[in-house]
Amino acid sequence: MKILQLVSSMHAGGAERVAATLVNAWAARGDAVTLMPTYSSKGSCFYPVDDAVDLVWLADLAGKGAGPLRSLARLRALRRHVRALRPDVVVSFLTNVNVAAILAVAGQGIPVIVCERTNPAVAGNAGRLLRLARALTYPRADIVTVQAQATVEPFRALVPRIRRLEVVPNPLPPELGGNPPPPSGDDGGGRRRLAAMGRLVPDKQFDLLIDVFAELAPAHPAWDLTIWGEGPEREPLEARIARHGLQGRARLAGRTGTPWEQLAASQAFVLTSAVEGFPNVLLESMALGLPCVSFDCPSGPREMTRDGRDALLVPAGDRAGLAAALGRVLADDGLRGELGARAAVSVRERYALPAVLARWDALFESVGARPPEQASSGREGRP
Repeated sequence: MKILQLVSSMHAGGAERVAATLVNAWAARGDAVTLMPTYSSKGSCFYPVDDAVDLVWLADLAGKGAGPLRSLARLRALRRHVRALRPDVVVSFLTNVNVAAILAVAGQGIPVIVCERTNPAVAGNAGRLLRLARALTYPRADIVTVQAQATVEPFRALVPRIRRLEVVPNPLPPELGGNPPPPSGDDGGGRRRLAAMGRLVPDKQFDLLIDVFAELAPAHPAWDLTIWGEGPEREPLEARIARHGLQGRARLAGRTGTPWEQLAASQAFVLTSAVEGFPNVLLESMALGLPCVSFDCPSGPREMTRDGRDALLVPAGDRAGLAAALGRVLADDGLRGELGARAAVSVRERYALPAVLARWDALFESVGARPPEQASSGREGRP
């Protein structure tokens, strides 16, 4: 099967990580896979991409330009590439890329599956023009996917003419699919680490997390807070840490190229986001056997944690509830061990790469995209 995967960039990010995981898996089983970053200049991939994947940068095909002319040139170059490649299916991630993908394949008889990577009903990352473009183009896609069941009805209300709306969760990277690790102890010197990870932006609510940790720190002197990530909120967050006198107990560690290693060396994880689509970092922390505390933001954590059975789930924005849940986890070795072990088994079973690939294969087959030995001539059977 010939698959064209489109994604905005291959920088560090959840969509990019999932794109790399999928294209590597498809290529490993013998599919002809092209990965195309569409809106970034030629560069390197933060996540490893298998040599069998054909990596094509749209910027190289579109040439230089500025403003609307540049966007038009990229769309025309994408359409030419699709026509020349003739993939069996186009898979696209992120709203702006999805709109371009639908326009690029229009009239070519090639199925396109577009994927939202947030909860569009609550995320504020799409401006008015992009929302209008989404409403006009998404009904032309063969399938639109979201990552969590909780997103389906709110999104259907936003774009009611979507032909098919399906749920496809993110897969665990294969490196995390083995046996659950043993419970972690301290990180040396008797210190224990509460981990958080994400871009330093308001939606992640790390300011609230720092405030809550400041309340808990005196009662839990062996615990430190480490937040990995980078972003525009670094200076205000650093000032907040200083205002609470938490230097040496809380730190902003910046980006890391080894997120799983850093998480695995921690003793607990916390997610304080106001909005998520399907938070990879929560999924990966659970798979690593970390006891987790998470806000019940509009989509993702409730499904991942099986309604709070596999982690402590706190009503979204509930500061007192977050403090109580974190206090329980920091204080109770037995609870941490129980939550971590249960979480690892649960998510490694439900979100294993083979299970998610099977879901993708079912979608491919439903739009007439099959391996060459199974495909009939033409696409008459396509819905």
